[in-house]
Amino acid sequence: QGQLKIAPAAMAARCRLAARFHHIHGANIRLDASHTQATRVESFANGLCFSQEPLAPGQIFLVEIEEKELGWCGHLRVGLTAHDPQSLEVVPEYSLPDLVNLGDTWVFAITRNHNRVLVEGAEAQPRGRPWEPFLLIERVRIPRDTLVGRSRPGRYSHILDDLFKMNVLPATARRSRIGVLYAPQPDGTADMHIVINGEDMGPSARGLPASRPLYAVIDVFASTKSVRVIPVDYGFPSLQTLCRLVIQKHIVHRLAIDGLDLPPLLKSFCQHE
Repeated sequence: QGQLKIAPAAMAARCRLAARFHHIHGANIRLDASHTQATRVESFANGLCFSQEPLAPGQIFLVEIEEKELGWCGHLRVGLTAHDPQSLEVVPEYSLPDLVNLGDTWVFAITRNHNRVLVEGAEAQPRGRPWEPFLLIERVRIPRDTLVGRSRPGRYSHILDDLFKMNVLPATARRSRIGVLYAPQPDGTADMHIVINGEDMGPSARGLPASRPLYAVIDVFASTKSVRVIPVDYGFPSLQTLCRLVIQKHIVHRLAIDGLDLPPLLKSFCQHE
């Protein structure tokens, strides 16, 4: 109960493919060699990014905010689009309103109290206790620890951080983790959910075409300068994940990984769990 109804091995393989940024992106975006880090190198706009592959039903595309830039108004924008990035003649300057105006795109600016779409006459449902080990969304069961960013390396999560509990720490703070997914509905459509540090914001858009490929949209906008994709394992852990767990078990602090004789990509993967 609560499990995603997709074969675990197939889901794990699909998730690893999509947990990267598409090579098509905004003019001011630079991707690292692994296509898991996106940095806006100029201005405050032209920071649109997409998932490398369409998302599977219930699959979350999760990013962590790595770097902020003072002097701009506005924050990260997240959502889904039915447009294949390769079909775009030009990558729009903004997700809002440019990409949304193309149609079949649902994007929202990230805030702590995100707007929710409710069925007429229905009341908002409780979103679960933040200390429960799994986040349940429809038939999806996601380990909550992966969804929660760290306020400082090796220290408590935002959910346990006093600043976060007092609503002082904003959702767009450095090390926050923001994710987006879609949950298919019985009528053949889908609801889009945005997850902020392990908390489901509820359906933010309804009636998405679940039969069409849906790509994640990440707009590295304004005061958000750099984000990194965080892989989420739904089925059996990948070999990368098993290696990371062994390495982290035998070190005192994550910063010690820098001194290990490991390939740079594996070091990066271990440091950004």
